[in-house]
Amino acid sequence: MKSCMRIKDGKLLPDADGGEVIIYEKPMAEELAELENVYEIDEHDLHSAMDKDELGRFEYKEKYFTIILKVPKNYSASDNLLFKVLSVGLFAFKDKLIIITTERVSLFEAKLSNNINTVSDVLIRIILSAISHFISHLKVINMISDEIETKLNSSMDNKYFLNMFTLEKSLVYFLNAINDNSTVLDKLKVNAAKIGFSHDNIETLDDIVIDNKQCQSLANTYTNILSGLMDARGSVVGNNLNVMMKNLNALVISIALPTFFTGVGGMSELTGMCESIGIRPFFGYLTFFMCMVIFGAAVFVFIRKFDKLWR
Repeated sequence: MKSCMRIKDGKLLPDADGGEVIIYEKPMAEELAELENVYEIDEHDLHSAMDKDELGRFEYKEKYFTIILKVPKNYSASDNLLFKVLSVGLFAFKDKLIIITTERVSLFEAKLSNNINTVSDVLIRIILSAISHFISHLKVINMISDEIETKLNSSMDNKYFLNMFTLEKSLVYFLNAINDNSTVLDKLKVNAAKIGFSHDNIETLDDIVIDNKQCQSLANTYTNILSGLMDARGSVVGNNLNVMMKNLNALVISIALPTFFTGVGGMSELTGMCESIGIRPFFGYLTFFMCMVIFGAAVFVFIRKFDKLWR
């Protein structure tokens, strides 16, 4: 699907008739042919822009320069806590910017859509928006991790462990993507004068490099914390299982001992004893049952107390 945006009055606005920014979302075969024939974009570059596993890179060519930027995919419930990363192809000409993406992603933020006067300004805003989205996703991952950690402290369900592994996998993807973007920014900064960046663009690019380093540090910190605490959380789950097994063993013993006494003589002897002393068997059974329940409860309490004394 093709859409266009025009730079007007310092803002980037949608324009069906065309504009300086052209976005191709999931381009069809005829659109890819148009990109190759009309804009003379290399076929390899087009396929790289649509490959989610493509490494981030910067290439300068005679008519345009190419940036493969890594951006976070919009999260949906079907992803099951797996935060994914996409590749976006940015093909910057002298007076035009072509964007190619395989899925709908948030390329612009409302607060970053002002003071835009050139194609270079648009490019800078897209990179800045990508970093902002990475930071937002990292904060969400950290919040989910804290919530799952709380549940793991009192649960032995494997589901929460699998969720933690999924989040850890997401952080690894994010960290690799942010590292790729860092490489792109370094190359972009070196070639800033060659590709026609203004003095303001270069200053903004310096700020973006710092922001990306902070994002990289944040992703690295979350990754190390999550991976480092997985063993500790596994120990917590194992300890919860041991406590439950102790409680079950105490319960089994408290039930087994009364069963032993009831099976020694059999219920027929109890009936005879009740009749010999003039007590109806029903009341004798009831009294015996209550005594066994009290005896079993006493055994259970004794085992729990004995276990605490030896801890």
